[in-house]
Amino acid sequence: MKTFKYITLIAALLTPLAACDSFLDESPKGVADSENLKNSEEIEKMVISAYSSLGNDNYSDGMNALWAYGDLRSGDAHKGGDGAGDMGDLNMFETFVYMQEDLGYLDRKWYAQYVYVARTNDALARISAVDESEYPKKKIREAEMRFLRAHFYFDLKILFKHIPFIDETIPTEEYINISNVEYSNQELWDKIIAEFRFAVENLPDNNEDVGRANKAMAKAYLAKTLLYAAYEQDEQHNVTNIDKTKLEEVVTLCNDLDGRFSLAADFANNFLCETENGSESIFAVQHSHSDGTLRGRLDWGAMLNYPMNSEYGCCGFHQPTQNMVNAFRTDENGLPLFESFNDKSISTPEELLTNNIDPRLNHTVAIPGLPYKYNPEFLFQEDWNRSPQIYGVFMSMKETVLPDCPCFAKADPFMSSSKNRDIIRFDDVLLWQAEALIEIGRQDEALPLINRIRERSANSTAKLVDVQGDPIGKFKISSYKPGDNCPAWTQDFARKALRFERRLEFSQEGYRFFDLVRWGIASETVNKYLAVEKTRRGAFLQEARFTKNRDEYFPIPKAQINFSKKLYQQNYGW
Repeated sequence: MKTFKYITLIAALLTPLAACDSFLDESPKGVADSENLKNSEEIEKMVISAYSSLGNDNYSDGMNALWAYGDLRSGDAHKGGDGAGDMGDLNMFETFVYMQEDLGYLDRKWYAQYVYVARTNDALARISAVDESEYPKKKIREAEMRFLRAHFYFDLKILFKHIPFIDETIPTEEYINISNVEYSNQELWDKIIAEFRFAVENLPDNNEDVGRANKAMAKAYLAKTLLYAAYEQDEQHNVTNIDKTKLEEVVTLCNDLDGRFSLAADFANNFLCETENGSESIFAVQHSHSDGTLRGRLDWGAMLNYPMNSEYGCCGFHQPTQNMVNAFRTDENGLPLFESFNDKSISTPEELLTNNIDPRLNHTVAIPGLPYKYNPEFLFQEDWNRSPQIYGVFMSMKETVLPDCPCFAKADPFMSSSKNRDIIRFDDVLLWQAEALIEIGRQDEALPLINRIRERSANSTAKLVDVQGDPIGKFKISSYKPGDNCPAWTQDFARKALRFERRLEFSQEGYRFFDLVRWGIASETVNKYLAVEKTRRGAFLQEARFTKNRDEYFPIPKAQINFSKKLYQQNYGW
């Protein structure tokens, strides 16, 4: 039961970085008067309004779901849909070469994120103006809002690198004077880290409602931010140093979360409505259905990603690449085929039964002839794809639900559901900890953490069966046993294992590209992928090319540079 209630359209909040010069004197209907929002009851509504930003996804306004930014640019997924012109801005994401500074989608994403920041700032300003005797929850609510603000800034940071940092102490009229390079790359990370530190210090272990920030969420997000910040970059986006002090803290924070959270028994439980908010979920967007609003708080970030069959009907986006599918092949020992995984392609039920396969493939990718979303009688078909001749025959499944699921909802012409979207899970925490340990030379301690992930995968085959109850793949996955089924567990080999594990565990969840940039290997990885994939997928990839020292980040939207009267500086390479 989801207990966190969202309130929408509470107030018209100040939105930085975009404004009109004048407004009508008449107060619009349905907008709260700012002067009436100074008592604790009304401030609570402003806090909830800020939380509601987490679920304000829309395919046309810059999604909060990361698949468009992290999968399409990493080699894990194609855009899908009805050809390159359908959501054409996303086609530019995955092909890079024609990316533009005036791309409308990027400007809308920037704008939307700062609307969310504005909501937290508005709430924080009101919270600070009230005495704690009048508002006993003051410190906790301040910590919640700073946690949310840091989350919105984190997403901006990994997308655009150089962004203006605006908090509740800055008057609106001063926004125009805040540069996006007021802080260096590392100083900006430090600002976001400080937000999460405050949240860790002031949030309770258990907050009132599912979905509200608590101490564990803040610790997890602090660990994630420290991990990213540890990989120091120059202005050309090259990784120049790894801060081991930050990584030591990552290890400590992640270790603190082990025990409070645990891996779900079956990997599938992370992607089903009936098992959401389970032992593995740390921070999730709480969606809702039939909650008294017009369409509920549905997962609009997945609204384009359903098949084109009669049970659904739209829209065929987010299609795994052949490269990604091939990555799930394993060797005779049940380990990844690190160097040779892409030498052979698998795409049919017969090929899954004659090749060793990591079970996570069938939790992640819809393959023609195999059960869709664990229903043995509901077989995915090639013609459920919208443009298989362009984008291939696979579709992403983690974000979707079955048409008979109680949480499924049609929002014509689109599909959606009230299934939560996890932002941080415990499997992520384990692999952050393993990554940090490897980079500080303690790779032996990382081995059991990676093996816990692989052992869970090996035990996640119960739902991967046909109508006779037989396995739908030749599932073979093993733990790493140095000196037995793999070479010595050196730092280099451990690093390779960790990076491959992250790809398999989080395929189609939007993280891959940001991992590659953090590690400083985006250019070589993406161009290697493109060299082969463009021979498989025809015209739309032919000119695709990742430009090193440019494409690691999106350009600062030209409209925002113009709005700042050229105060904002463009990212290197653009």
